[in-house]
Amino acid sequence: MERGMGHPLDVQWLGTVDYREAWELQKQVAQKRLAEEIPDTLLLLEHPPTLTLGRSASWEHILETQAALEAQGFTLVETDRGGDVTYHGEGQLVGYPILNLREPPHHADMHRYLRDLEETLIQALATLGVTASRFTGYTGVWIDRETPHPRKIAAIGVKASRWITLHGFALNVCTNLEHFSRIVPCGIQNYGVTSLEQVTGRAWSVEEVLPTITEAFQQVFGYTHLTL
Repeated sequence: MERGMGHPLDVQWLGTVDYREAWELQKQVAQKRLAEEIPDTLLLLEHPPTLTLGRSASWEHILETQAALEAQGFTLVETDRGGDVTYHGEGQLVGYPILNLREPPHHADMHRYLRDLEETLIQALATLGVTASRFTGYTGVWIDRETPHPRKIAAIGVKASRWITLHGFALNVCTNLEHFSRIVPCGIQNYGVTSLEQVTGRAWSVEEVLPTITEAFQQVFGYTHLTL
């Protein structure tokens, strides 16, 4: 990778990609980033209906049998990200940042990285007309935090190996929220989930929010320019 380029970010929109295929792609990109063959990279995509279990996941939080879920078109994957069980599907914007946290403009600090991911989503949602916030004790981004019924609009689950990040965030844009009924999302019993479409009462496509997410990511993380 050439020096003297400032802090570039390569953004790739991949469309709909099978979860395992995207996971393998992340590993390949991470190896190239570690070798400094490429700049920091943000993979943006959607997944077919998939339930993933993080390192701390409980199978009790999956509410139907694997056979029943597979008959309905869901795929189950045990993965190496942090967190519990979550859902991915069409209408959800998934972002996988492959970043080297040891190099500028970053800091070798996973806690700060998580907060910056949250801030990216909070700022992007504000631009889209939605007030979102953090919820102490729960990673992710929430709507109606100050009411008796907070709802999660974006989940976050990450991993870093040799300070190269993997996995990332999932923002519910026009997601089929009924699909979340098959699980206890992120192991959280008391609060629900929502989507940009449900909150705003208007139709959205994932492609519509891509520029807003990308711009917020650039601003929060301090990139000088993007390559698309």
